[in-house]
Amino acid sequence: MDINFKDKVVLVTGASSGIGRGIAEAFGRSGAKVVINYMRQKGEAEEVLESIESSGGSGLIVQADVSEEADVLSMFEEAQEHFGDIDILINNAGIQADSSFLNMSFKEWTKVIEVNLSSQFLCAREAGRHFLMRGIKEGDRAIGNIICVSSVHELIPWAGHVNYAASKGGIMQLMKSIAQELGEHKIRINSIAPGAIKTPINEDVWSDKAKMKELLKLIPYGRIGEVDDVANVALFLASDYADYIHGTTIFIDGGMTLFPGFADNG
Repeated sequence: MDINFKDKVVLVTGASSGIGRGIAEAFGRSGAKVVINYMRQKGEAEEVLESIESSGGSGLIVQADVSEEADVLSMFEEAQEHFGDIDILINNAGIQADSSFLNMSFKEWTKVIEVNLSSQFLCAREAGRHFLMRGIKEGDRAIGNIICVSSVHELIPWAGHVNYAASKGGIMQLMKSIAQELGEHKIRINSIAPGAIKTPINEDVWSDKAKMKELLKLIPYGRIGEVDDVANVALFLASDYADYIHGTTIFIDGGMTLFPGFADNG
């Protein structure tokens, strides 16, 4: 299956590290022009740009706090001024601020909701407005494509992380509701929900044999995920091969959502 995004512009939020970086680089290798959004890690964003350019792609680095409306509007304006268009939005930016429920501060709650959920609302709204204003391009099947990066925790409760789990459950209903509303306009919207993926944020787990052994008890397929496992699904979902997939979540989790604790009748 040859997936080529030549002449397409993809905006990836939170693209300077982890899953966002992997997705941005994968689109770059597939010929896309990539808008690399970052919040604070400019040096890492520059590394992503270098990687994309070394593989023959092109990109633009844009600093923005995507939980702030003014920053989102400015980011979209800068991207359009530079590339003239946006075809695909990857709503990826996210954080964790972990705490037990009774000790969680309101600030810890609101910050995670703002970055993980409100940012997806703001970016999807602006992308949708842009797609409708531009209209469909010759040869395209959809006028635009939005992919929300969620988590297995849109389905699996997670004690000690209620702000994070609530934000991911919110992404599920946000995605489905706007998919229901915008489908008639030929805007495709879906989510990808990673499970345990090997990134710098969880290095303390996958670099420790004992912790890794415990983690693998939650993954029936028997391995931790790689960033490319997620990036490859993002490429597929954004392509015309997935044109009839709309308003759904694809879990990339090695079977974690099979609730392996119940394999022996619970």
